[in-house]
Amino acid sequence: MKKDFWLERWERKEIGFHQNEINPYLRQYWQELHLAHGGEVFVPLCGKSNDLSWLRNQGHPALGVELSAIAAQAFFEENGHIPHRVASENFDCYEADSISILCGDFFDLRKNDLAKVCAVYDRASLVALPPDMREHYVLHLVNILPPAAQILLITFDYPQSEMSGPPFAISPGDMEALYRPHAEIRHLAQLDVLAQNQRFQERGLSLLRENIFLLTLR
Repeated sequence: MKKDFWLERWERKEIGFHQNEINPYLRQYWQELHLAHGGEVFVPLCGKSNDLSWLRNQGHPALGVELSAIAAQAFFEENGHIPHRVASENFDCYEADSISILCGDFFDLRKNDLAKVCAVYDRASLVALPPDMREHYVLHLVNILPPAAQILLITFDYPQSEMSGPPFAISPGDMEALYRPHAEIRHLAQLDVLAQNQRFQERGLSLLRENIFLLTLR
């Protein structure tokens, strides 16, 4: 999927994927990670998610990466912050109140960018990628994360033939194929959620499940 697709979505304010509320699975399952206070959390393709603020409020500096400067700037503006901005070779970094957003391409991240990260929260990243990009994404992520980092991952599963993504369908079997070579996998929950998601009903889905996984890198 081309970068311009997401940049244009933000320019046109076509951001139905954005959630104003804190993700309920983040609230419910975050304690499963047992992170030490002060451990940094990485949020890939973070947009302007208020989950960043929730993580910070739990005592974890939050580090996001986001293609769109519109999204990064909107996050800080909507939360009443004037961020400090530092430009580097690959990213513009916006930072305020223990929250940083690297504005640029996820695939330009290097190990030194995530050196302090102890966990990843992925609600909107893997599901945003078509199948032919997933393996590249996972390999890059596991290669730049510190050893034993944990990942709280939320995915959608539905008949892919009934709807074109994003978000794309990812089955538990797909998860196993992607991450089993690199991590221990706990399947925390599977929930039928079609009845609570009218916009997906309107797109013709007959089934929609959300799966929550906890991964620990080897």
